[in-house]
Amino acid sequence: MKQFVSGAGSAGMYLVFARTAPEGARGVSAFLVAADADGLSFGPNEVKMGWNAQPTRQVLLDGVHVGESDRLGGEGQGFRIAMSGLDGGRLNIAASSLGGAQAALEKSVAHLLDRHAFGASLAHRQALRFRLADMHTELAAARQLVYRAARARDRDEPAATQLCAMAKRLATDTGFDVANQALQLHGGYGYLAEYGIEKIVRDLRVHQILEGTNEIMRVIVSRGLVGAES
Repeated sequence: MKQFVSGAGSAGMYLVFARTAPEGARGVSAFLVAADADGLSFGPNEVKMGWNAQPTRQVLLDGVHVGESDRLGGEGQGFRIAMSGLDGGRLNIAASSLGGAQAALEKSVAHLLDRHAFGASLAHRQALRFRLADMHTELAAARQLVYRAARARDRDEPAATQLCAMAKRLATDTGFDVANQALQLHGGYGYLAEYGIEKIVRDLRVHQILEGTNEIMRVIVSRGLVGAES
């Protein structure tokens, strides 16, 4: 059983890792399992705080049979295949956070330009302008780190995994913070579904958990500095 699988029940093919030999990571192989395979079933669609554009369900395997023709890569290469996908997944989540936060920032700019109080646009209030400036600056900084990490992964640089962890941590924390500030800048309107900000806040919150929690990202980064924990 695998809990919390995005797209489960809707995808046509599933990548499954199984032990085919006793020796550690070298004993894991990867297999492709079709959605209609005997013994493959799914739990109920989870009711989530956000990320409702796709289902999240358990994947249940009970007596599923796979053969050599179903194997992806060579025998014993499953762990390597799994690890090779982690950096890219973390970059994807980082980029998604930046996109959502950018949309929230743009909504905030439009809202402050449109709303007036005491005869002037809210966008003329220095405190609010400073907050917009900080949101824009922090997003730009996180975006540059994501670009740097993506380049490192494309080039198979030795520091790629560490950089991808750094980018995922910074971009998802920054993205959620910017979206949350955008909600605050909208005042009560930000809490209304009509304005779309509350959805962005709910959707971006889980990015700090997906593809490895941000606490795990810190573990990965620290290993690159001081080595593994003893």
